[in-house]
Amino acid sequence: MASFFASSKTALPKLFLALCLLQMASATRRLAELVQDQSPPMKYHNGPLLSGQISVNLIWYGRFKPSQRTIVSDFVTSLSSDPSLAQAPPSVSQWWKTVDKYYHLSSSKRRTPSLTLSLGRQVLDESYSLGKSLTSKHLVELASRGEQRNAINVVLTSSDVAVEGFCMSRCGSHDSAVGSVKVNGRSSRFAYIWVGNSETQCPGQCAWPFHQPLYGPQSPPLVAPNGDVGVDGMVINLAGLLAGTATNPFSNGYYQGEAGASLEAASACTGIYGNGAYPGYAGNLLVDKATGASYNAHGVNGRKYLVPALYDPSTSSCSTLV
Repeated sequence: MASFFASSKTALPKLFLALCLLQMASATRRLAELVQDQSPPMKYHNGPLLSGQISVNLIWYGRFKPSQRTIVSDFVTSLSSDPSLAQAPPSVSQWWKTVDKYYHLSSSKRRTPSLTLSLGRQVLDESYSLGKSLTSKHLVELASRGEQRNAINVVLTSSDVAVEGFCMSRCGSHDSAVGSVKVNGRSSRFAYIWVGNSETQCPGQCAWPFHQPLYGPQSPPLVAPNGDVGVDGMVINLAGLLAGTATNPFSNGYYQGEAGASLEAASACTGIYGNGAYPGYAGNLLVDKATGASYNAHGVNGRKYLVPALYDPSTSSCSTLV
């Protein structure tokens, strides 16, 4: 009898704690659903959007394996809706169609044509010509190496390169800069993106859910669909930044909140990848039976990717593929 009461005293607090944690998780899910359902509208600030045929130029800074470059270049190619680039559903090209909805909304005011992305030039800088510690000014210099008309220039830095603000306030960024090419005698701006490989610096921050998070609810990491935590994490960030660049290229397009601290098409849905997502849980995803990898989109050449939810302006909610 004594042993019974002793075990009961140990078990009851554990049971109480388990019930409390269950209630907290349930409350977190309900709160996440409530926030998602009550998202403010994505306001259009009357600025120009990127439109027509746009090349995505990749500027590789530092050492990347050929296989790593192929993961990213295949993703960019997968954004195209070209029927010859067959992708099983749900697909990356299907995910990108949510971005088209922003163009249809603005077309009644500015008649903005849709945007078509394609893989452009790839520039390699394996000699670290600007060193291994880069500032925002260096990123503009690197981005300027790509074509500046009808293009988005993407700077990708390797895992051994430190970038101003990386791992502290950002995993990547998009912006615009004055180009060297003049149109009708006037200098024009071009859009660019920077994404860093966080594999050795902050994977818990910039490669989640393929690495255990640095803060917040802890859950086992998911298996990366292409077997590379750093680069699969880069794809997630690149995808979101491409959506932000398309819909808010010059900081006066579509965004929520105040300029300079705004939420865009992807950042308005941070941490959501599938239905049922809540803080610390990416959502109900597809799982590759052979590798155990989690994904939500098919790409070209048999690729699988994890892409973030996008804010759907027609429903004022975060839209996922699965």
